[in-house]
Amino acid sequence: MPIRTAGAVSVGVLMLLTVGCAGPGAGKAMPGASEAVTPAKSLPMKAIARPATWTDAGHKVHHLRITPTRLARGSDSDLAHIQLDDDLKGMVPYYLTFSYTNTGRKTVSEVDPARNFSVNGADGQAAEQVSLFQSNPMATSSGLPPECRESGAAELAAGATAAICRIFMLPKDQRPATVSYKDDGGDTLIWQVGGAKGGASAGMLPAGKSADGVTEDSRSRPVPLLITPKGVRTGSIADLSRFDLDADEKKLIPYYVTMQYRNSGKYDLLPSMSDGVALRTTGGRTVQKLTLIDIGGPGVGQCPDAVPHKMVKPRGTVTECSIHLLPKGDAPAAVVFTGEGEGSERVTWRAPADAGK
Repeated sequence: MPIRTAGAVSVGVLMLLTVGCAGPGAGKAMPGASEAVTPAKSLPMKAIARPATWTDAGHKVHHLRITPTRLARGSDSDLAHIQLDDDLKGMVPYYLTFSYTNTGRKTVSEVDPARNFSVNGADGQAAEQVSLFQSNPMATSSGLPPECRESGAAELAAGATAAICRIFMLPKDQRPATVSYKDDGGDTLIWQVGGAKGGASAGMLPAGKSADGVTEDSRSRPVPLLITPKGVRTGSIADLSRFDLDADEKKLIPYYVTMQYRNSGKYDLLPSMSDGVALRTTGGRTVQKLTLIDIGGPGVGQCPDAVPHKMVKPRGTVTECSIHLLPKGDAPAAVVFTGEGEGSERVTWRAPADAGK
């Protein structure tokens, strides 16, 4: 029976919006309103319409046609009147506008495909999608930046189209590489964003480059490592036919990540460093290792267990393989190793150009 861990997904972040209202004090400018507004800069992205599905709160599936029409880079001053969470301060806002058409035969109420969208950096890190909470119910302005005023529709008749804009926050050292839609049917839809200088991402190492890391031995003592990514390969779900996968997992595609570890410390290590390996995807997912219980079994031949099958001595090396399940349409963007113990840091490599082939 497999033990499974789900990849992290970006969630909406609530922010407090302070705006003027029709009452005492009406007509006062919002903080930052007198400041010069820098127009948002549109980024190159082809507005390709694609069929998609969206599931409502009652678990009913609706068919849509969605089209990202504009992605624009804003500036810090755009949100000067908004109380940002501490972890969002200093980030750059990006405004994603998209249209959606009801291709079904009935009117759809409270349609909200925005929650399925993601704006992603070159390393697969999903931006934080934020929503604004208006604290004053008498406010006459939404407080949204002028570049992001499309608000969607409460109901969408058959054949009707609406547009909506959402704010996504990325660190200043990141640039969008893709826009993605996590289809409720299971697949991932991807739109490439150009002008990202080859998809550069601060802190991401070239594929295959050796890097230092830290883990712990069985007595929680720190052990330095030299880590070398060896490859990312596509598998087949048939490779896992011996294991009890659920119906949704059987729709996914396994990817095999091979890493070599050199014990640069002075303590023996159990070969289990692959527990700290994750794949980030072009669709903004972080997919952890799939752990399969197979005591005494042959394992997965396409992704063998650690070699050698014994403790890793100081100055010794071990090669390990981990399995990660991705939805159709998605692809590896980066390999991430998260160490353990004092001095450990996250190390990120670009996925090899032939990843998935």
